[in-house]
Amino acid sequence: MLSRRTFVGLGLALAARRALAFGEAARLVFAQVRHGGRWDPRPDGLSRLAWEISKRTSIETSPMVKAMALADPELFRYPLAVLSSDQAFPPPADNEVSELRRYLSYGGFLLVDDASGTRGGAFEQSARQLVSRIVPGAQLGRVPRDHVLYKSFYLLEGPAGRVAAAPELEALDLGGRLAVLYSGNDLVGALARDSLGTWEFEVTPGGELQREKCIRLGVNVAMYALCLDYKEDQVHIPFIMKRRRI
Repeated sequence: MLSRRTFVGLGLALAARRALAFGEAARLVFAQVRHGGRWDPRPDGLSRLAWEISKRTSIETSPMVKAMALADPELFRYPLAVLSSDQAFPPPADNEVSELRRYLSYGGFLLVDDASGTRGGAFEQSARQLVSRIVPGAQLGRVPRDHVLYKSFYLLEGPAGRVAAAPELEALDLGGRLAVLYSGNDLVGALARDSLGTWEFEVTPGGELQREKCIRLGVNVAMYALCLDYKEDQVHIPFIMKRRRI
């Protein structure tokens, strides 16, 4: 089995080196899961997140988003995949679930983003059914507020999204790491822009401050997907405390 660092190809040093990931032109490229439903509800959101990540961190990104099916062998070249919709999606075939399971077991990370922003909606039900097939009988569990995900780059107090429908992020834990992260608040929708470059959706109830929190959460998710829990190392505590004062 590949190690995490081999999978993502991340030459991370604690000094200020540039973070590299396997993929197009050695940059972080988001893989968007193409399914039988409305699989691309926020066409510009991931490109904007990629831009913000590149601007704010040492991770080199590409604005291109690679759409692919779960059974596509190329998925293994992309450490961070996104599955999204604002409605139910057809259950993946058994071979697709098997390939997704293998992708996750090799170190891949799947962000499941509910674009409907509705608790208990059709997409959420489809997502929970998928998780129960990845690991038979498994369920999404709450991500504790003190989890490293909330401090992988920015120090955050909790989840964020276009809306505030779900009070917590949920995840599927595999071997002590978050392999599938579920956001019920339309995280990517808060970053979507229209053809004129203006924000496509209002963010409620917190307005632009809430949008900034969405960007920061997106950055943290990418950093966690690539670097896991290196911020838990005690050597980083002074740096974390310094950032808290900024």
